[in-house]
Amino acid sequence: MRDWERALERWRGAGLIDPAAAERIRAFEENRVVEPASPRLRWPAIVALIFGGLMLGAGVLLFVAAHWDNLSPAGRFTLVLAMVAVFHASGAFAAARRSEYLAIVLHGLGTASLGAGIFLSAQIFNLQAHWPSGVMLWAAGAWIGYALRRDWVQFGMAAILTPYWLAGEWVEAFSGFDRSIEIFRVLTEGMLLFAITYLAARARGRAVEAPDLDSPVRRVLVWIGAIAFLPCAVALAAEQEIYGLMRWEPLGNLQLLGYAVAFALPLALAWWLRKREIWMNLIAAAWVFLLGLIASTHNVGIYAWCGLGAAGLVAWGVRDGRSERINLGMAGFAITLLVFYFSEVMDKLERSASLVGLGLLFLAGGWALEKMRRRFVGQGRRAS
Repeated sequence: MRDWERALERWRGAGLIDPAAAERIRAFEENRVVEPASPRLRWPAIVALIFGGLMLGAGVLLFVAAHWDNLSPAGRFTLVLAMVAVFHASGAFAAARRSEYLAIVLHGLGTASLGAGIFLSAQIFNLQAHWPSGVMLWAAGAWIGYALRRDWVQFGMAAILTPYWLAGEWVEAFSGFDRSIEIFRVLTEGMLLFAITYLAARARGRAVEAPDLDSPVRRVLVWIGAIAFLPCAVALAAEQEIYGLMRWEPLGNLQLLGYAVAFALPLALAWWLRKREIWMNLIAAAWVFLLGLIASTHNVGIYAWCGLGAAGLVAWGVRDGRSERINLGMAGFAITLLVFYFSEVMDKLERSASLVGLGLLFLAGGWALEKMRRRFVGQGRRAS
């Protein structure tokens, strides 16, 4: 029996529907035209595609590197163009043969080769070295690839390269000046906000009114945000230790513009992804801004603020039914406890007592945090 037939028999046996309604449902389902589902690959085929794509790309790069010095400028430029054209042409051929997964891999290699081709072309013709412009062209190529292909690899590369280009332009804008902490704080806060926006791209259906809540585009955004969140948060919280030797300057017009861009672009993206639920991203933006201010003072309050942010991320994950936010929040809370112990407690104890305390922190704290994490994940699943 098909799934709907089992459900129909169960409902009719429970007296929820009468026989006439059951027959109408049966007639509707039997006459409904069902589109054939696209075939799904099993994990050995997925591993083979990923590994094959990486090896093919690495082999091409090694071939180009081995013969680069022996080629004339015209030969080098021809090789660069051929590298991009062959991958995209092969992807188009695979798509025409209905091998969509292979087409995604080949087109992804073509867009990756585009970046190499842009920077190699600049080297061939001795163009002016403003590397963010090359990243901008690479990002534009990825966006064009997504507009034509609508696959998640092109979108993922565009989602990575666009903030990378903006960060490069910001760093290059101060290349001729003495750099201050404020310059790097704007950069780190912007990257952290992008990571949070990407991480919150998926939510439960009743929280965000959008038809594509489980689309591959949103899933790849969540993966990118999950990978980037903790490194960006740690870099911002530890700015005093990382950039402590740099001088402090009051905000100028360029820094104010940087703050506007660093906060406005991620929030605009959050509005597009979450619509009326953007208020949660606004709270996250306020937390990021205050984290940068508190981190510059180098006081114990930074640990409380990081712990509050980790708890807020867990609560956000429970509300939206997203386990990745719960896991990251618990990981952030554990990192905060460890750093607090190492920096504020351990050096005040004797050697044996500090080791005993560290062992208890790992054993008892790890057990308690894991128990809490499982409970929160269960609550999130029930909420979704």
